[in-house]
Amino acid sequence: MNDLLSSLSLSAPAPVISVSPVVIAAPGRGQELHVRVSAPLSGGELPVILFSHGNGSSLQGYGPLVQFWAAHGFVVVQPTHLDSRTLGLPPDDARRPAIWRHRVADLRHILDNLATVEDALPGLRGRLDHARVAVAGHSYGGQTAGMLLGARLPDPADGKEVNLLDARVKAGILLAAPGGGGADLSPAAARNHPFLQPDFRYLTTPTLVVVGDHDVSSMSPRGADWRADAYQLSPPGGKCLLTLFGAEHSLGGIAGYESRETTDESPARVAALQQLTWAYLRSTLYPTDPAWPAACAALRAQPQPLGQVECR
Repeated sequence: MNDLLSSLSLSAPAPVISVSPVVIAAPGRGQELHVRVSAPLSGGELPVILFSHGNGSSLQGYGPLVQFWAAHGFVVVQPTHLDSRTLGLPPDDARRPAIWRHRVADLRHILDNLATVEDALPGLRGRLDHARVAVAGHSYGGQTAGMLLGARLPDPADGKEVNLLDARVKAGILLAAPGGGGADLSPAAARNHPFLQPDFRYLTTPTLVVVGDHDVSSMSPRGADWRADAYQLSPPGGKCLLTLFGAEHSLGGIAGYESRETTDESPARVAALQQLTWAYLRSTLYPTDPAWPAACAALRAQPQPLGQVECR
């Protein structure tokens, strides 16, 4: 992907400084919220990415994406959600049925407490651009991020529609996120994950949906196209679908540099994903920035493209 890098005119990666855990008081959550903050060592007016991890992961994961984004001008904030294996919630913990809601609340709570985030990392105070905030998430984190972007669902507890759209979030990246519910869920998924009933008709915020064309899930009787529902079923306007050829659920290995969860390890695929997601956010948050069309053109020009993009 070297020619993609050159076409984007990316500057050399900046040194990145990270701090964790940053502890944010979270009344009603049952325990404090721990986050990791990563930022370039220098620069101002830095846009923010909130990153929601996949099921069982933590603020320590997703280094390949987080490090790249931070090295190229973003401040990335990663919470540890209640489903993390590092927290070890008992199976009968009363919070478990509503973890899907706690996850969204974690991200909103970070936005409410950006001053705490700024103060946690020496020299970061005053360098954030609070008007340019994006959210990203992988797998379960994709559903979490999608709700801030406008997707709704019926609360499994009472059937009432849940709308958690947050106008502070201006763009999104959904990585291998769950698709639609109903008949598109396997009986086991419908029984064990009743919150997997997203309504993408209200997902109005500009969003890049990333899927692997080999990401077939036992949660759905459909094929890999199930993961593209957030793009196919949402209103047009700033929506793009990036399909990575040969990619499975880890999209080449985004969960960690040496993650055992990776089933389709591909440094080239991860490099493409780093650059394309960066470019999409740059052009969406800064409409005059040509990074995204340049990246798409470079991807198409590859002798053996690693994927394809469509937008509407």
